[in-house]
Amino acid sequence: MKEGHQGLIGKAPVMQNFFKLIGKVAMADAPVVISGQSGTGKEWVARAIHDLSPRREGPFIKVNCAALDEDLLANGLFGHVKGAFPSANNPRIGRFEAACGGTLFLDEIGDISATTQIKLLRTLEEKEIEKFGAHHPIKIDVRIVSTTNKNLEELIARGRFREDLYFRINVFPITCPPLCDRGEDIPIIVQHLIQCNNLKTGKNIFGATPEAIDKITACAWPGNVRELCNVIDCAYALCSSTHIGIEDLPAAIGRSAKIMDNADLEKRMELIRTLRQTGGNRSEAARILGVSRVTIWKQINKFGIDIRRELAV
Repeated sequence: MKEGHQGLIGKAPVMQNFFKLIGKVAMADAPVVISGQSGTGKEWVARAIHDLSPRREGPFIKVNCAALDEDLLANGLFGHVKGAFPSANNPRIGRFEAACGGTLFLDEIGDISATTQIKLLRTLEEKEIEKFGAHHPIKIDVRIVSTTNKNLEELIARGRFREDLYFRINVFPITCPPLCDRGEDIPIIVQHLIQCNNLKTGKNIFGATPEAIDKITACAWPGNVRELCNVIDCAYALCSSTHIGIEDLPAAIGRSAKIMDNADLEKRMELIRTLRQTGGNRSEAARILGVSRVTIWKQINKFGIDIRRELAV
């Protein structure tokens, strides 16, 4: 497993298990759905799966499903022939065709329309596409890797995502660990980010002071690694010494990063240990901790605990 892409760097047990899972999934050829909070590095994981797979020599084609409207997305996926519509002066190869032999990365798949979902399902079932304006299908050979920061099961319950498509793309579900679950990795990531900035700028900053590291590590980081990258980039630009200090950190870090006090950190770890002990049974966890089941639910939401992932560790 390559560990050189910022958020994929880590020595925490949860990340070591995550790296092993990525390596195993990469060697299969079935579809993958990568879920997780915004900023956890889902695209890096998708790229790692491709780079470690037997398809590594093939193309890695990304489609941002959230950035395109229905017509542009469908046209981008399947392509068109010349004359398919008034402005189609030249034929266009779609992303499915361009990704043949490699991986098609569907970023934020939870945002695609119902019509596009039907077309995508048919394509995955038949392993062929039909360009707009064409009258014959084209066989395709691609692996689908999708990401989402939405709960697809909730979208299915609300009638916004097809259940049959979900089962087709979700053969290997992967959840990216949030940064707050691997605080011991934060100093490692910070050092890596500083070194990357040194290479880009020619400056020679050796690291961050212990005081700065303590303040950074005490944050819950709702924006995850992406937010941490932004903070370090800002601090790096402001730093005029050999080490980034507290005075270089953005003034808003305490507000935007939701600093946890030691009591909250301990509560979070105690709740995780109890949930693991009870196999995720919230009622039993409430009994052991001497609180109500409602309190358990509130703390799970407050601390951003993913029970399924914690039980898999």
